Amino acid sequence: MNPEHASARLVHGYVRGDTGIAADEVWALEAHLETCGTCRGRLAEAVAAEAPAVTSLLDTVRSGLAARLDTMAPVPSRRRRRTRLSLWMTPAMAPWLAMTVGLTLIALLLDLAAPDTGEVSPVLLLAPVLPLLGVAGAWSRGLDPAHELTASAPRAGLYLLLCRTASVLAVLVPALLVSGWLTGVMVAQWLLPALALTTAALALGGVIGVGRAVLALGGGWAAVILAPALAAGRTPFALQPDRLPAWGLLLVLGAAVVTVRRSAYSVLGSSR
Repeated sequence: MNPEHASARLVHGYVRGDTGIAADEVWALEAHLETCGTCRGRLAEAVAAEAPAVTSLLDTVRSGLAARLDTMAPVPSRRRRRTRLSLWMTPAMAPWLAMTVGLTLIALLLDLAAPDTGEVSPVLLLAPVLPLLGVAGAWSRGLDPAHELTASAPRAGLYLLLCRTASVLAVLVPALLVSGWLTGVMVAQWLLPALALTTAALALGGVIGVGRAVLALGGGWAAVILAPALAAGRTPFALQPDRLPAWGLLLVLGAAVVTVRRSAYSVLGSSR
């Protein structure tokens, strides 16, 4: 595709159902067709020339629906706003985000109620993995009844996953910033691991599914970091300030994997 319009090769290959077209090219074409009337016209011409049976079927459906569509009331603006909002969040995400914010509040209360019980801070221990709960709720087939319809839309895949991950972080990061400020935890000490683990979940999710990736990383954190830190009563080695460069490297590697494997998120299996 060039910056303005899709190439003839891509349009005709799309009409023929050419399996040699890369998944990200298909996604880019479908997203471009949403806003480009010129390319939609070229697509219609290609369909008429190469797939007349499809044109006949569309004409039949259009003639059957035309009379009914003329009598339908326009979609209320509130419903249109709700449709746009579904790009960033689903109704199923609300209880998950509320639960995650509640866990943040519990960690804050524990930290404030017993500040002298050891070096370890509950806020610091939980903050890096709390966004994983929101990501699981944002991209889960089991929690979203309309997931298959959503995932098959032109703007599905990595674009949709990143939008919903951003909405999770937009809710949780301010709550964690306030909690860290109240307890004296250094921002970078929890924020960088949180971003690194979230990116790692997305990267691993392209291979085994986002839900399974969240379970694996969350379980590993509980076993390797959380439980030993609570037992020892001190900040774990992995969350010491001098370990921040390692978290930064993990963040960069995770982002690179997500970018390289971006077409994998267009497959329904990534929602497992």
